[in-house]
Amino acid sequence: MPTDATIGDAGPPTPAANSSGGTSHADAALLRRTRLRLIAWSGGLTLAILVVLGTAVYWAVATALAANGTDLLQRRAVALGHFIQERGLPPDGPGLGITFGGEASGTLALVVRPDGTVAGAGPGGSIAGLPDKAGVQAASSEGSSIRDIRLSMLVNGRPDDLNLRAYSLAVQAADGTYVVQVIGDRNPEVRVLDTLLLVLVAGGVIALFLAMALGFAYAGRALVPIRSSMSRRDAALRRQREFTANASHELRAPLTVVRASVADLRRNADEPVREVGAALDDIDAEVLHLTALVDDMLLVARTDSGAVELSIERVDVSDIAAEVAGAISPVASERGVRVELDPRPAEMEGDALRLRQLVTILTDNAVAHSPAGGLVTVAVRRTDGEVTLDVTDEGPGIRPADLPHVFERFWRADDAPPGGTGLGLAIAAWIVDGHRGTIAASNRPDGGARLSVRLPVTHGPAAAG
Repeated sequence: MPTDATIGDAGPPTPAANSSGGTSHADAALLRRTRLRLIAWSGGLTLAILVVLGTAVYWAVATALAANGTDLLQRRAVALGHFIQERGLPPDGPGLGITFGGEASGTLALVVRPDGTVAGAGPGGSIAGLPDKAGVQAASSEGSSIRDIRLSMLVNGRPDDLNLRAYSLAVQAADGTYVVQVIGDRNPEVRVLDTLLLVLVAGGVIALFLAMALGFAYAGRALVPIRSSMSRRDAALRRQREFTANASHELRAPLTVVRASVADLRRNADEPVREVGAALDDIDAEVLHLTALVDDMLLVARTDSGAVELSIERVDVSDIAAEVAGAISPVASERGVRVELDPRPAEMEGDALRLRQLVTILTDNAVAHSPAGGLVTVAVRRTDGEVTLDVTDEGPGIRPADLPHVFERFWRADDAPPGGTGLGLAIAAWIVDGHRGTIAASNRPDGGARLSVRLPVTHGPAAAG
């Protein structure tokens, strides 16, 4: 049972060049730019968060370490100041110099006397760079001072930088104003901060790369619906172009026949009507063909746009098949073909009008491909959860190479009989799909073709996707 064939000698229309190629490339470029923007935003936001958090952590740790170190120096300076106020300070008073043990271990205490001499600096009277003169001056005028200083000196014969913190405190005694300066080593604090900074930077870089990688993956997933939408749009445009090309091809042949018949009538304008009846018959046949083709094209266009909706009700497919068989039988008899109905009660939820159209298309197609004396059988059954409709004929059957194309729009086999529109089985497939069913074409073992439809009894929601 080959499908309808195209009228005329022209072959099937050649699809137009892929005019959507540019659009597809533009869409792909747009998706790439969008993905890069999403990755950039993800990386930028992650970087900003890391910078803010890292800065806050570093500042908090640095502030805590500095406060702890300053508090330690301040306590020793205050204790030494109380001693000076109460007892005065002999040339090498107690509590001066470097302290070992206790919480102030490792700190150095110096005292600048009212006369400017330094106590606690050892026999030489001074340590290079100490006391910190700027700190002494600030304490003398403001009462106290805290300064971070750096000294360069030789350690084990090698130059080394010492990071120090100097707390200076002015102390009023009976013999004048003393300045107590307690100095602590900041190198451990600096090492801790340097390590913290390294960890924050390295961890931030790793976190940034991970965030960008995750952003790349999630951007791809986020763009899937957009990519699918673009694919559906491109597919719709492609179907529209193919539909236009195929429709133009299908309309050309009957219009050519009508034009030739009109030209023949003009050449024989003085002839009686009975002499030009063949031309009129050709025009009438082609107008009928054009009418059927336009009706089918209109239905296909409306189905593509989603304008056609099914009216679901409770129907019996066997009753519909009986009506169709009764209407087609007289036409089939004129061609010497017999239509036989093999019905069983088969109620289901469906659109009665579209199901009647489905049975009509399948039965008419079978009659068109049946030889004189042939039999077309329409069988309706109901099994568990579904209704089956099988339409068989005794024609030449379908060539194996043609089976995948049977339900394509405007496709027709080379040996198909004239008069079809090439849209009938495509419309039938749409009706079946609208009822959540399946349709298939096959050949019978004893000759002829079979079109099999399976429809669910209950019209459920459309499948996702």
